[in-house]
Amino acid sequence: MPVEITWWGHATCTIVDSDMRVLTDPLFALRLAHLRRRRGALPPAGARRADLALVSHLHADHLHLPSLAALDPGTRLLVPRGAPRAVPRLRRLAALRRLRVTEVAPGDEVRVGELRVRAVSARHDGRRLPLGPRRSPALGYVVEGEARTYFAGDTGLFESMAREVGPVEVALLPVGGWGPYLGEGHLDAGRAARALARLAPRSAVPVHYGTYWPIGMDAVRPHEFHAPGDEFARLAAVAAPQVAVHRLGHGESVRLEGAR
Repeated sequence: MPVEITWWGHATCTIVDSDMRVLTDPLFALRLAHLRRRRGALPPAGARRADLALVSHLHADHLHLPSLAALDPGTRLLVPRGAPRAVPRLRRLAALRRLRVTEVAPGDEVRVGELRVRAVSARHDGRRLPLGPRRSPALGYVVEGEARTYFAGDTGLFESMAREVGPVEVALLPVGGWGPYLGEGHLDAGRAARALARLAPRSAVPVHYGTYWPIGMDAVRPHEFHAPGDEFARLAAVAAPQVAVHRLGHGESVRLEGAR
């Protein structure tokens, strides 16, 4: 049975595998602080339905409390270890919305229905704010059912990536950001293509680009907003020609073959 991937924008995807819906880093907002959604309509209400939601790290564009509040009561939620302590409003929201929160760290595995979800390392600042006093690990996740799908969250390229992630059929890789400059702990299109060569999945979907952009910065390095998806596809064809890259538009889906 194939797995279906839908990209809603930024790092938010729905993975449908083994009749389960997994939502990654839910972000359903027209505006977030100084960022505005510049491409892609807000996803429909049905996009917020999930059996499981994954949060990769505590930055507000990945752990977005209003978007988590829109999840159905009883939704299972995996978050980095220490997240409820670092973000007290998350603890209150989980109680109010009856979200079933499980804290995980790299190496932890959780069974949800027919799926096995494994948390893996990411190279990214995991604090809620750059100067936040409490640290939580930044994570990626491997969702294993009919396929093994790697959601990288937000990460830089690191030496042990392929070993920690293990064999996968599908990779959802960040290829850009929301501003004109990418700092440490990020993949741009070139580094994402190098990561793809190491991971060697069958298929890849570029994410984390072309959705949000700072207000008033339209003329500042706009190619950093528009170009990363196409640039990743071009560079991946050289670095990992055996991998099929699917550059999705906002709200578009692709069905991919699983492992069995």
